Amino acid sequence: MTDPHPTDTSRTTDVTAAADAADARKPTDLDTWDTVASLHAWLTAHQTLPPGQEVLLRVLKLSEEVGETAQAVIGATGQNPRKGHSHTWEDVEAELCDVVITAMVALRTLTPDAREVFARHLRRVAVRSLPRPQGEPAPKAE
Repeated sequence: MTDPHPTDTSRTTDVTAAADAADARKPTDLDTWDTVASLHAWLTAHQTLPPGQEVLLRVLKLSEEVGETAQAVIGATGQNPRKGHSHTWEDVEAELCDVVITAMVALRTLTPDAREVFARHLRRVAVRSLPRPQGEPAPKAE
C-alpha cells in the first residue's frame, strides 16, 4: 500500500488554503453540531424542492460523496493505469470528511434532534462493540 501521508502538495488550491485558515480557528467538538445546523440552514435557504424531496436528495448526496472517496482511494493507490497516482491520502481524508459532514447534514435534515439521535446511536454501537473491563456487567439496552 502507498504511504498514507505522502508529501505531494501539488493539489493544493485556494480552497484548501481557505480550509486551512478556517482550521486555524480550532473548532471544538462542542460546536460541530452548531456548524451542521448552520450548514443545514444555509442549504435549506437555497432549496427549491419540496421538503420531502430535500431529505431524499441529501441522503442520495451521500452516495456521491462515497463515490468520490472511492475515486480518491483508487487514485491514491494508483490502481487506474490510465490515471496513475491522481490523488493523495490527504484527498482521501478530505473525501471521508465530506462523507461525514454530508451524513450529519442529512441526519439534521431528517430530525432537529440530530445531535441527540447521533449520540444515542453512538452509545448503542459502543456498548455492543467495545470490550468491557473484566467483571463489569453488560449495560442495559436503551
